[in-house]
Amino acid sequence: MRTPSKQPVPSRIVVCRDCCCGTPKVPGVDHAQQTARLAENAPVRISDCLGVCAHANVIVVQPSAAGRAAGGRPVWLGLVNDPEATEDIITWVRAGGPGVAPCPDVLDLYTFTPPGRAR
Repeated sequence: MRTPSKQPVPSRIVVCRDCCCGTPKVPGVDHAQQTARLAENAPVRISDCLGVCAHANVIVVQPSAAGRAAGGRPVWLGLVNDPEATEDIITWVRAGGPGVAPCPDVLDLYTFTPPGRAR
């Protein structure tokens, strides 16, 4: 039997790494470094294609349990192709992420609603 953790579950990050995201199709990005940097700060899950290739590189920030309880929903970020955007995501996740901390204005440049999902 697993003992419940006393630590709150942080926001989680899903990183698309398949046909377009995380490949040479997005030149000039150190995809491995980006993933490693995110993983230093939050649990990261690597996903196959999320089906929104026009937005490569795609990162989805999922709310923590506290964030979900406060009404937070996953936030989809596209065109995350520079280290500064990665650092902005890390800063937000460290502050609590969706539902806990407001999304930084700079990340509004990357936020999108994937087809078939209400915002």
